[in-house]
Amino acid sequence: MRVAIVTESFLPSLNGVTTSVCRAVEELSARGHEVQIIAPAPAPTSYRDAPVHAVASIPVRQFQVGLPTGEIEALLADFRPDVVHAASPFVLGARGLVAARALGITAVAIYQTDMAGYALMHSHGRLGRHHAGRAAAAATWRYLRWVHSHAHLTLAPSSSACADLAAAGIGSVRTWGRGVDTRLHNPGWRDDAGCRALRRGLAPKGETIVGYVGRLAPEKELHRLRALRDLPGTRLVVVGDGPGRAQAERELPNAVFLGRREGDDLARAYAALDVFVHTGTRETFGQTLQEAAATALPIVAPAAGGPLDLVTHGVDGLLFDPDDSTDLRAQVQTLTVDPNAWQRRALLGESARLRVAERSWGRMVEVLVGHYEAACSRNRLATQLP
Repeated sequence: MRVAIVTESFLPSLNGVTTSVCRAVEELSARGHEVQIIAPAPAPTSYRDAPVHAVASIPVRQFQVGLPTGEIEALLADFRPDVVHAASPFVLGARGLVAARALGITAVAIYQTDMAGYALMHSHGRLGRHHAGRAAAAATWRYLRWVHSHAHLTLAPSSSACADLAAAGIGSVRTWGRGVDTRLHNPGWRDDAGCRALRRGLAPKGETIVGYVGRLAPEKELHRLRALRDLPGTRLVVVGDGPGRAQAERELPNAVFLGRREGDDLARAYAALDVFVHTGTRETFGQTLQEAAATALPIVAPAAGGPLDLVTHGVDGLLFDPDDSTDLRAQVQTLTVDPNAWQRRALLGESARLRVAERSWGRMVEVLVGHYEAACSRNRLATQLP
């Protein structure tokens, strides 16, 4: 199968969209599919033998946004793929979907970013309850309906995201989750000398290490971590970078900020933690939750959005009420301060590891190819109808 991936983000930018695209390309190529990538500049000329075509872009809030020029149609017309895979389509991906339809190519949209939720939040601070915020969110959904109307199939990563799309009037939606690299993320890193040294530096008095891993941005709602600042016998650690780092450092003066980490260094950082905490309520999925689970970490996450599909309360993690300002602290306390907390951490962490053990990227891309084939069949049937 020939697959053209039009993505809103790609290397050297690191985020959930880039990671998903890279893993999909790796697995598609390994299975003999021919892949072409269209991405915003700057970008490498190839990735895992797949050619990368970088199109002109402009910087917006530390992201490179690709310009939706006619170059995309020309690239697709030349490659003639069986399917166009639009990764988190908004600008560049929207043009890719429109071009695919015009060329009679099957188009599959991958919904990954809650742009309407971000519009709501960024229009009026954290609460986003002002009329301007609601109007911005409504306008974003109208635009997304138009974007996804050009796709033969939309794939969303969680039941919560599917429900949001259905409520917004976007049809032809199926669920497609994300894989996790258990070869990289696994509890074996705890025996690594570098990981042990990192733990000694973070918790010289044997503190329980509570950590967040992810992008540091307003939509991640890191202000919730303030509830954990003075939890007895703990050390708060933040791994990641982004436009919200300065604000987070002001709000969490006693936390340790490790900055952006990749590959083995990221795996070591996960393994150095005792408890993983996620704070954002706008997640369509939550890839860092899977990576933490693969490392056998107990997870504490909001009972909202993507985490609802990834965490079963009391079985492989804990869910807190994001509308209750005291609940995050209460849940973390059961894993840090309470008697026998270490035993509960071990039980939840092992259950979390088992839950994601079979969720490899290879398996998830096999599911993705099945979705491609179903969309292609639907498109062929539609073109044969009188």
